[in-house]
Amino acid sequence: MGDFLEYPDVVQEVRGSMNPGRLKLQSNTVIFKNIKTGKVDQFQSSDVETANWLLRARGHCLKLKLKNGTIHRYDGFKESEYEKLSSFISKYYDTDLSKVDISVRGWNWGVADFVGNSLDFLVNDKLAFEIPLTNVSHTTASKNEVTLEFHQNDDAAVSLMELRFHIPSTDKDPEKDPVQEFHTNVLDKADIIQATGESIATFEEIQCLTPRGRYDIKIYPSFLQLHGKTFDYKIPYATVLRLFLLPHKDHRQMFFVVSLDPPIKQGGTRYPFLILLFNKEEETTLEIGLSEADLQEKYDGKLSKEMSGPLYEIISKVMKALVNRKITVPGSFIGHSGTHAVGCSFKAATGFLYPLERGFMFVHKPPIHVRFDEVANVNFARSAGSTRSFDFEVETKSGTVYTFVSIEKEEYTKLYDFVSNKGLRVKNIGGKGFKETNYEEMLDSGEEDDHDAYLERMKAEGKERDEDDEDSDSDSEDEDFVAEGSGSDVAEEYDTDAATSESDSDGSGGDNEEKKKKKEKHKKEKTKTVREPGTRKRKKKDKKDPNMPKRPQSAYFLWLNENRERIKEENPGISIIDVSKKAGEQWKTVTDKSKWDKLAVVAKEEYTKAMAEYKEQQQAAGQDEGDDDEEEEPKRKPKSPKKSLTKSPKKSATESKAGAGGDYKSKEFISSSESSGDDDEKPLKKKKKRAEDEDKPLKKKKKREDDDDDEKPLKKTKKREEEDEEEEDGLPSDEEILSTPPSSGADSGSEEEDEEDEDDD
Repeated sequence: MGDFLEYPDVVQEVRGSMNPGRLKLQSNTVIFKNIKTGKVDQFQSSDVETANWLLRARGHCLKLKLKNGTIHRYDGFKESEYEKLSSFISKYYDTDLSKVDISVRGWNWGVADFVGNSLDFLVNDKLAFEIPLTNVSHTTASKNEVTLEFHQNDDAAVSLMELRFHIPSTDKDPEKDPVQEFHTNVLDKADIIQATGESIATFEEIQCLTPRGRYDIKIYPSFLQLHGKTFDYKIPYATVLRLFLLPHKDHRQMFFVVSLDPPIKQGGTRYPFLILLFNKEEETTLEIGLSEADLQEKYDGKLSKEMSGPLYEIISKVMKALVNRKITVPGSFIGHSGTHAVGCSFKAATGFLYPLERGFMFVHKPPIHVRFDEVANVNFARSAGSTRSFDFEVETKSGTVYTFVSIEKEEYTKLYDFVSNKGLRVKNIGGKGFKETNYEEMLDSGEEDDHDAYLERMKAEGKERDEDDEDSDSDSEDEDFVAEGSGSDVAEEYDTDAATSESDSDGSGGDNEEKKKKKEKHKKEKTKTVREPGTRKRKKKDKKDPNMPKRPQSAYFLWLNENRERIKEENPGISIIDVSKKAGEQWKTVTDKSKWDKLAVVAKEEYTKAMAEYKEQQQAAGQDEGDDDEEEEPKRKPKSPKKSLTKSPKKSATESKAGAGGDYKSKEFISSSESSGDDDEKPLKKKKKRAEDEDKPLKKKKKREDDDDDEKPLKKTKKREEEDEEEEDGLPSDEEILSTPPSSGADSGSEEEDEEDEDDD
């Protein structure tokens, strides 16, 4: 066992609230630091009078009573820690750790015993409960009853408001009143503020920022009083945590800040800080209402009978002597403007941020003090509205985030250097500032062959989007123009199965319906892939060549590949993310990394060599492809004359229809309608077919369905081109074209005129 014991998970009861802290028992001192407030209680081991071990509802309690009557209680100990504590205290503190039995009878009558600053209620000589008298705010006495009222703590889940004791009268000593005696003992130890006597010093009309107004400050031995026009506040010195003296950025004023716990209240408003504002040029002379002997005895000569100088210096000296706390002043930080403060805003209020040696202080509305030991990380973020400023975020371990905005960008370097020197962690939030290493992404990048479902889905969606864009372009270009009321005429003239205009209109209507359905379906698909405004269209990524050499692994990944299984065995059931974190922590502790660095160098050389060979192969392959393209070009050119040959008969056929009366169709219209279909040469054959199969209605219907299917716009394949060539060879002769059945109306007239024109030729 060493010369100290440390317990990081101890709690201390403060006005009904259990505050966690760290207790350190040394051979000569006892230190307890409150994690919430940062307040440190310290006393010498020689001042300890008694030490008790009590059983609580949860765990055990160490109760230390000092020679001046002050009692300190620390809860959260385990029963197994008694032996170690007992031997340590008996060795260094000149006392024994004695166990105290607790009464569990539940009786509400017993004996009240005043021990130090505590009231112990005993039942059958056993402790039933105890009341710290420092929690008592007020007490009143009546005939046979004494009432205790307690300070309220907003942080406590349940608060004790009032407690009454019934004290029966006795005939043993008629001169003594037990009620008055009980009441006097409570008043002696209770934390009751009574403004009795004259004040030590008075400062008039002091400007106060929080609470706002001008107050007369009266200094008493145990508390100070703020006397204003509307409200009065009494602040015990025991509630003062820290004192700050901070210069204003204009070099003409000073802030004097008093940190309070618990805070002062006015209605529902809490004031955890008292902020006074002084002008540097304002001076005063103060005469303290105590004798020189009293000043020397009580304050060790820290105060003198008469004091003169700047007002802020005199008040700070008086407060430092009475409160017995050090005054915190700015440290080594000097901003771009040459001052200790950084101008910024918190929420809607402007103020100044002071980077101190052990924390950040913001004044004045609302006042904020954040200690470095409770800071989880800080973040430098870009300001939302301007590029001339940035935001500074401070996140505490409890999850609270303080964001100070509109800091001039010239302060960035100074503030970042200060944060780095203090060892604070700089974290990136939301893609701003600095970026943490993501070991999981680094691991995934090395395994390129693994199937990534999310990546594949993103690629598929991108491909569909590009196809939709292409379809929309092709649809807009390839749509055929069809004049209203003309579809049936063309069908009657050229279709072999055209019985009536009604049947043709039905067929064309069916085609139009199919086209409409396709368009509607296309629109629905396009609505799924609409890009958000302001976003760029995704570009198609080049398909990765599987023959390309993989990138070399770094020294860290080479080490990780060899030690991954070991980490998993040491931590069974660990996730991939935790494996990455563990590996990163262990890699930092590796002292000799020369082996892995050499392997990484060798891997990089091999990659460079393989990449050079791969590029040479790609260049050679590119030249070969260029030669093949040049050879294929002359082979494709002879096909053009064939296309011109196939079009010439069509022109003669269409031109012969000129001057056909009411059913006349222009050359441009017929050529455009004929080009929309695939079977460009079929109308001539259809004419012959209609003359031969006039009495076969069943075959006509079947043939029309086949022709409708053939007229769907599709890209020509090689097989279709061959069929077109065969049709060119099998064009009907003039006699076959003229042998059309007689018909009545405009159609017959037009056909006769066609025959006369051909005879003339």
